Amino acid sequence: MEIKKILWPTDFSSNAGNALDYVVSLVERYGAEIHVLYVIEDLAHHPDWYGAFNETRVEKVTDHMMQNAEKRIDQICTKYLNSCPLYIRHVAIGDPAIEILKLVETEKMDMVIMASQGGKGQFPFGSVTEKVVKNAPVPVVTIPANSSNA
Repeated sequence: MEIKKILWPTDFSSNAGNALDYVVSLVERYGAEIHVLYVIEDLAHHPDWYGAFNETRVEKVTDHMMQNAEKRIDQICTKYLNSCPLYIRHVAIGDPAIEILKLVETEKMDMVIMASQGGKGQFPFGSVTEKVVKNAPVPVVTIPANSSNA
């Protein structure tokens, strides 16, 4: 089996960060590309608990979130992925599980490595991870929440 492209979706939580050691190890072993994905949830499709934002306000908030996401991904790539031969950054807007699965298809990923739970929630297996595991056409390696490879 050849592994040329690995997707690591992150929500910037410590749980997502726990998958990083596994990502780096597999990338180094196979000389694979690592694709780092952060998904911004689409504010325009949320109910009023975000407040009554008009379209201009939603665009400003989304632009701000996009800039912050790109900055955080750059920091992660610079600090933790310098030993990787190639890392590609992605920021998407939408439903996290759907965007992860879309990227798996469009970029022809060979594997996904992700935390079993993101930064929120009280269950050991998050809903985004569950959707990805159940629907991905490639292997999905899940790293338990709050685990450490140290």
